[in-house]
Amino acid sequence: VTSSSETTGLLSLNVIKRLPNNYHKIESLVTFVKLSDIIYIKLIKNSKHMVYFSGKFSKNISKKNTITKLLEILDKQKLLNDNKFKIKIVKNIPQKSGMGGGSMNAASLLNYFIQKKIIKITSEEIYKIAYSVGSDVALGIQKKNTILFANRVMKKLNFKTKIHVLLVKPNINYSTKFIYSKVKEYSKPRYKYNYKAYFSKNSLINSNNDLEKIVLKEFPKIKSLKNFLSTLPGLIFVRMTGSGSTIVAYFKSKKVLDTATRIYNKKYDNYWSIKSK
Repeated sequence: VTSSSETTGLLSLNVIKRLPNNYHKIESLVTFVKLSDIIYIKLIKNSKHMVYFSGKFSKNISKKNTITKLLEILDKQKLLNDNKFKIKIVKNIPQKSGMGGGSMNAASLLNYFIQKKIIKITSEEIYKIAYSVGSDVALGIQKKNTILFANRVMKKLNFKTKIHVLLVKPNINYSTKFIYSKVKEYSKPRYKYNYKAYFSKNSLINSNNDLEKIVLKEFPKIKSLKNFLSTLPGLIFVRMTGSGSTIVAYFKSKKVLDTATRIYNKKYDNYWSIKSK
């Protein structure tokens, strides 16, 4: 059986405060991008699960990852009834990109087990398991436009708005922990009422990612890339997703995106990039 996992795109990210455990309270607007890893799942007669990664972005993935962590939790709670699976993930989503590829893979596998009635648990238990795997995994349980409040409180919205995007990831990797360690200024909570309005074009243009200014200061090449993307014709706005290093340029139509991409490709041909929506 094959499955896929759309990746996330953080339209905004506001860091509210540092918590006593040195994590941070954040709020964010989250959407989903048509870019997927592919997951192959097979029931096997074996004493252990078998997890493999392949594809362009499979190098150096730890043996302890979101998939193995999820399986370990499900086994510990005896939810898989001693069934074992061979799972192969074809990595199309770059690592350390700020797009939550690993988290969405775990969410997709958990959703698959639930949909196929391999595990039977309550909604509350689903989210508890998701958070045990990783803080972002719960975002992928329902792939809808989402407002994230206070890290674990989510408002899912039942509407879709198609925006065409150019995603570009420079050849620069760093840890999310490193970027958060540089946060010295904090934002006031912004998302309170009239939730759908926060996804309007004008609201998105006026939003921001608090981590972006840190990344642009630390990595001048990323700053130069964003400045160039900001000059592309027909651009709605351009913003880093998550802690980066992926920069996303947003356009109103595929035609405008195609024109902008041709201009981009003449300037940059050494960075990973993809058109999506």
